[in-house]
Amino acid sequence: MSGGFGDRPQQSGPRQGRFERACAVADLPETGAVGVEVAGVPVAVVRTDGEIFALHDVCSHEEVPLSEGEVYDHTVECWLHGSCFDLRTGKPTGPPATKPVATYPVRIDGDDVLVDVS
Repeated sequence: MSGGFGDRPQQSGPRQGRFERACAVADLPETGAVGVEVAGVPVAVVRTDGEIFALHDVCSHEEVPLSEGEVYDHTVECWLHGSCFDLRTGKPTGPPATKPVATYPVRIDGDDVLVDVS
């Protein structure tokens, strides 16, 4: 007779990410950021030099939105104290921040920007 736990399919391999809609591509300035929430996580979606990035929308130095900062040269600068973060890695590139912020994978699906915060 079947019906036990051994009959359930087993998942194998790495966990697949879940890309969710963050915003429309048209919502993004040519160079700048918008702050959104994806699956309960604050995310800064940033466009610069024709590329789109996503990172945690909270400065690691002070808890303020990075999406309200200035964007230039693959960098976002926190408006409060000037901490700078590399959009590709989340690593701080200028003080006073010393801790990185999380970055998230991005996909474009038609007119939508999808982000995986899992």
